[in-house]
Amino acid sequence: MSYIDKLKPPVVGIVAYQKNAGKTVLLKELIRLARERGLRVAVIKHAHHSFDIDHVGKDSYEMRSSGAAQVLVASRKRWALMAETPDNEHDPSLSDLVARLELEDVDLVLVEGLRHEPIPKIEVHRADLCSPFLFPDDDTVVAVACDNPSLIDTTLPCLDSNCPEEILAFIEQRYVSRRSQSLGGLSCSESQGQG
Repeated sequence: MSYIDKLKPPVVGIVAYQKNAGKTVLLKELIRLARERGLRVAVIKHAHHSFDIDHVGKDSYEMRSSGAAQVLVASRKRWALMAETPDNEHDPSLSDLVARLELEDVDLVLVEGLRHEPIPKIEVHRADLCSPFLFPDDDTVVAVACDNPSLIDTTLPCLDSNCPEEILAFIEQRYVSRRSQSLGGLSCSESQGQG
């Protein structure tokens, strides 16, 4: 059992074989729905290239570019820690990233990407992309979310990627240990009928 397996809150990955399968769109909806249901979600997103959340001309950028190893920017509403790791030859492990979260403040950690990490994953697939599936070769894939689930030949749960309510209900039922109350769940058709 790994460090990640022992964690509360649970860590669940959203993965795909290729870009543009809809991982980010799905994640945004899952986060919104989870918040509406009283769940606190943290997200870890893997970036494939060098990225920056700071901008030239900002004091924090100037301090970091002057050589600070870490810059923490804070206000009443949020804080962000930027750490320079120029000597790293590899991406940080998921365990390292999760350890930096304030886990006592969240009910669920969703991970976008990092498909090679040994965590439970929901594979997102779009039929029109004609890409191969990950699940036949990855036993950590616990469900497949597809825009046409009837086309998938597997014993895994097949979820409708156009119905994030169904996917969140699956995650909750399988991984999220609820506080004393049960929030119940809406089906996709029930939620679309409201408004």
